Amino acid sequence: MKSARLVSILLLLQTRGRMTAAQLAEELEVSVRTVYRDVDALHTAGVPLYGDAGHAGGYQLLDGYRLRLTGLTEGEAEALFLAGVPGPAAELGLGSVLAAAQLKVRAALPGELRAHADRISGRFHLDAPGWYADADETPYLPAVADAVWNSRVLHIRYRRWRAPTDVQRRLEPYGLVLKAGRWYVVAGPGPRTFRVDQILELAVSDEEFTHPEDFGLAAYWTAYQRDFHDRLQQGEAVVRIAPGAQLTGPAARAAEANGRTDKDGWIQATVPIESIGHAHAEFLRLGTDIEVLAPAELRERIARTAVELAERYGNLALSGDD
Repeated sequence: MKSARLVSILLLLQTRGRMTAAQLAEELEVSVRTVYRDVDALHTAGVPLYGDAGHAGGYQLLDGYRLRLTGLTEGEAEALFLAGVPGPAAELGLGSVLAAAQLKVRAALPGELRAHADRISGRFHLDAPGWYADADETPYLPAVADAVWNSRVLHIRYRRWRAPTDVQRRLEPYGLVLKAGRWYVVAGPGPRTFRVDQILELAVSDEEFTHPEDFGLAAYWTAYQRDFHDRLQQGEAVVRIAPGAQLTGPAARAAEANGRTDKDGWIQATVPIESIGHAHAEFLRLGTDIEVLAPAELRERIARTAVELAERYGNLALSGDD
């Protein structure tokens, strides 16, 4: 809608300062001609907006002009309060800051939107961590966050999973990511990814670093996750799955994509696996609802486990009442 786009132009200029028509068009995903028409509409409405021509030109709001929050829609006001996650904010040392900011935003909202914001806060609560994992201890998280914000080099002692486990590292922290209740710091050179809860010692130096111009945290994390999952799936297995049985993760997606149903209703599919050991544990979880056809090593390992289980529980089964 044009009205929403006009508000977006004002907010962009208010937060970023001078912007060219081409930059506004790219941000709003419209044509430059549309930006020109929108700017004319803002001029007509009396908005103190002026533009300069030339290489260093662009549009800019008159100093001191501020757009009030009356431009928020009902959905935007609800989303704003839904986005405030108090747990992670508190871990970063920003719990009171978030509460103060929400209070100020709430006070600035018109009465009707304030009621919608209160309703969303009262009916939805976001809790990111999983059920069956204890919360990570991250005593150095506020210091890492401060170093990210102020572009300060960190010197850490870090515990990794392979030997040598405890190593010294110099980090240029580009950003923090919260994934499934666990904090990660993305840092150069590299960049590389480190779990914040595995930092054993930390010292913040006076040395500053410069963020790479071509680095984007969201884009890096998307690529990192894709590469992580690709590296996990090191092999394949051919399986038969009983009707109603449920695989999980990439194996479930593969079974859905290439599975073939036989005359008994079982589904035969080729699915990715991390390793023989991991697949052994995962497939045993399904009991008799799955049969491994290949590779032979995995089939034989599961067969040995089944024999051992039968021997362990065989006498108990035979002694039961008919």
